[in-house]
Amino acid sequence: RTTTAAILMAALLISIFAASSPPLKTITMVALGLAPSQGYAGPPNVVFILADDLGYGDIGCFGQQRFETPHLDALAARGMRLTQHYAGSTVCAPSRCALMTGLHTGHTPIRGNVETPPEGQMPLPTGAVTLPQLLRSAGYATGAFGKWGLGATGSSGDPLKVGFNRFYGYNCQSHAHRYYTNYLWDDDRRTTVDPAAYTPDLIMDQAAAFLRKDHGRPFFCYLAVTLPHAAMEAPEAARGPHRRRFAQFERTFGKYAGVKVQNPIASFAAMVEHLDGIVGQVQAVLEERGLEDQTLIVFTSDNGPHREGGQDPEFFDSNGPYRGFKRDLYEGGIRVPTIAAWPGHIPSGASSDFASAGWDWLPTLAALSGIDPPAGLDGVSLAPTLLSQPGQVAHDHLYWEFPEQGGKQALRFGDFKAIRLNAADDPHGPVELYNLATDPAETHNLAATHPQLAADLARRMDAARRDPPALP
Repeated sequence: RTTTAAILMAALLISIFAASSPPLKTITMVALGLAPSQGYAGPPNVVFILADDLGYGDIGCFGQQRFETPHLDALAARGMRLTQHYAGSTVCAPSRCALMTGLHTGHTPIRGNVETPPEGQMPLPTGAVTLPQLLRSAGYATGAFGKWGLGATGSSGDPLKVGFNRFYGYNCQSHAHRYYTNYLWDDDRRTTVDPAAYTPDLIMDQAAAFLRKDHGRPFFCYLAVTLPHAAMEAPEAARGPHRRRFAQFERTFGKYAGVKVQNPIASFAAMVEHLDGIVGQVQAVLEERGLEDQTLIVFTSDNGPHREGGQDPEFFDSNGPYRGFKRDLYEGGIRVPTIAAWPGHIPSGASSDFASAGWDWLPTLAALSGIDPPAGLDGVSLAPTLLSQPGQVAHDHLYWEFPEQGGKQALRFGDFKAIRLNAADDPHGPVELYNLATDPAETHNLAATHPQLAADLARRMDAARRDPPALP
């Protein structure tokens, strides 16, 4: 009788465990004499996946039809699509700086891609408050995997000096243009790797090891995947089916970062599918450890689609219904596909059109981890939107500036957006004006018909920025 009762009790506890919330799962496992896989019931683990130059229309759940992204589509089905989410900038380094600091590019210390020989980019300055620092102060284990680009090893922007316990990948974004290399950075050590190995797989192996480790506390895994940027390189096994599908491009060659690739169109499709597979691997590791209900996954991109190495974003409709590409401040250059999933917290199959940007993630993750963000941020917490709760604070405006190609500025105010070109020569010059509610493709400039509104947004644009610190 005692044995039968014990079996029935165990069966009851297992049935409760299968449908329970994370804290109750932990209690149930303890009652069964099992150690919880994470050993921590508190703020969510966070896996933040940042794609490189992935356009708004480059994945299935945001409209891609020429190839498939089943894992990203499944992630969206389990979570929320943010359909009006913007990158921090229109190129790599300033976009990542906005993410790490919670500031838009009118206030960030880094506003363009600035090389600092012999290897690396302009570093985050000493004293900058960063997202990993805040999460580490809240007890998180922090790891960065992939492309950094915010300061060379040993500089003030070294990932190990700005809040990460662990780093593996490319420190320098120029080095990250190639997918086959003979070295990567392992923390602060330059480590030899097999030049025949596809680096996204090497980086994912290290990220998976971090996810599998029982940290005994929540973790923040920043997975800055290099796909699908720059040289159109993918393993031939992945490219082969697309070379047959897109055989009309077999005579096309793309060249970037010293590599010449036949049929770069086929390579791009293979690269995005490989990115999708990495998302699937992340989910598989979380499921293996029983952490899917305790983990927030955010997927987004650092800017709009590129036209490098022979890639043709128009063929793939990579910018979706929007105008512009990487290095533009029109919607196609900065509006990016974004998904957030946290089972039991973020409603499944949801969609939000709340206007948000890359600098919102610092206050968002701070709020979800139970800590107060620093004062003076440009970002707002998206937690109410993600959790379908009241109290979402709206932005007064969203602002971007970009120093290349004569200087560009953009400001979104409600449904209206102002864009100023040639800002370096004419910093208070005229603006273009668009109504995104009626003209999301930004084809009808309303500045002449709404001069007062255009002038008001120009004044807001001027007030939204301060001069950046002097370059080193």
